[in-house]
Amino acid sequence: MKKKLAILLPVFGLPILQADLSAKKIDKTKPNIVVILADDLGYGDVSINGSTTIQTPGFDRIAEEGLRFNNGYAASATSTPSRYAMLTGVYPWRANAQVLQGNAPLLIPTDCMTLPKMLKQAGYKTAVVGKWHLGLGDGNIDWNASITPGAKEVGFDYSYITAATNDRVPTVYVENGSVANLDPSDPIEVSYRKNFEGEPTGKTHPNLLKVQPSHGHNQSITNGISRIGYMRGGKSALWVDENMADDFLERAEEFVSESQNEPFFLYYALHQPHVPRIPNGRFVGKSGMGSRGDAILEADWCVNELLNHLDSLGLAENTIVIFSSDNGPVLDDGYEDKAITLLGDHKPAGHLRGGKYSSYDAGTHVPFFVKWPAQIKEGRESDALIGQIDIMASLASIVGVSIDKKDGENQSKALIGKDRKVGRTELVLEATGYNIVLRQDEWIYIPPMVHAGYCVPPTEPGRMKKAQLFNIEQDPEQKYNVAEQHPEIVKQLDERLKTYK
Repeated sequence: MKKKLAILLPVFGLPILQADLSAKKIDKTKPNIVVILADDLGYGDVSINGSTTIQTPGFDRIAEEGLRFNNGYAASATSTPSRYAMLTGVYPWRANAQVLQGNAPLLIPTDCMTLPKMLKQAGYKTAVVGKWHLGLGDGNIDWNASITPGAKEVGFDYSYITAATNDRVPTVYVENGSVANLDPSDPIEVSYRKNFEGEPTGKTHPNLLKVQPSHGHNQSITNGISRIGYMRGGKSALWVDENMADDFLERAEEFVSESQNEPFFLYYALHQPHVPRIPNGRFVGKSGMGSRGDAILEADWCVNELLNHLDSLGLAENTIVIFSSDNGPVLDDGYEDKAITLLGDHKPAGHLRGGKYSSYDAGTHVPFFVKWPAQIKEGRESDALIGQIDIMASLASIVGVSIDKKDGENQSKALIGKDRKVGRTELVLEATGYNIVLRQDEWIYIPPMVHAGYCVPPTEPGRMKKAQLFNIEQDPEQKYNVAEQHPEIVKQLDERLKTYK
């Protein structure tokens, strides 16, 4: 694959150089579909959601050219469960979906209906590019051979992915079930139990690091960054963190170009602003908020470039673009990157309370934008309640595929702006594991919980030994627990939540 030419500065609004700007033939029953999922991006990290401290014209463009949801939710306040729910339409706690290590087996059963499998039934070509974090193989991976089951068995024709997160080993790309650029004479070894003899770690060799860990993240070192887990070998296959965004964008654009004459589905899974935040040099210092802000600008630029690419091929009119985040924001998530000290007046969660790992609203209440020029009028705003868990059922309705009802609902009317008031009446949301809460109409109910569970300060876990009830319409910041004033509503919502369990 050809490498993209280096771009010196992130510039928006430049003329598109490709010659053919004519729109493709419109078939509204078979629109192209692009789902873009950011990683750890908060509701307030996007300028169209009210941020004045950081500008995100690429993200904003999707909302400005389409629809912005005020009540859009991820299924979980952590990554693996959230992605599992989006691709399967099943609440993640039903499958005990937890944050996975880099050598974990495939989490999604190969006989499970998934978003890409459903779209393949409708004649779509499918691809996933970017962060995976849903497990690979059968639990005994040989990284030097064909890795199966994986993205193909879940329904993707093409895949170019990281096995887990960019702070976990192995730090290599997996393309169509094989480690990309691997030299057979330098095989990869991976362990999450013990280090390999003679290999430096962040704990033993901090002098080798370009960024120091703040908690954990002090094991194997690759590209001057210590990670979670141990690995050795595979030197030719190691990614360079500064180039990851460009690498993924290149593959995403190539898939779109190669698939432009047939319906396609692209799941473009951004790795930013997850730690370690190591943006390309051309974005360093641009936000004034350190590497987290710079990584957001880099992700925003990538999204804008992909949108430009759709425009240049005449595909934008009949392409559904859905943009969201896998969970809420987090600042110090394992590295000393000054995300807290350089934050200034920026509020990653916006007006919401909580963040990643939290039971409060900002853990799962995330940016959620949709554009489809052939069907959605630009500049719309929606109060409808919708979740990423509804994406599969909603798209199935749009493309005419019948699927068995799961936890996800057909919210196609809300998704394309025909219902901008109601959407769902209730939605179960997960913080971590079985710490689940219920949003029903204007109420959010957090049941009593014995253990606070994992959460990263200064984010509040939101889990207490007493019930919490918030009227999210009157009190979107969740300042006032009104459980004692409304015992009948607490009882009703508690009983309803138990029916899900």
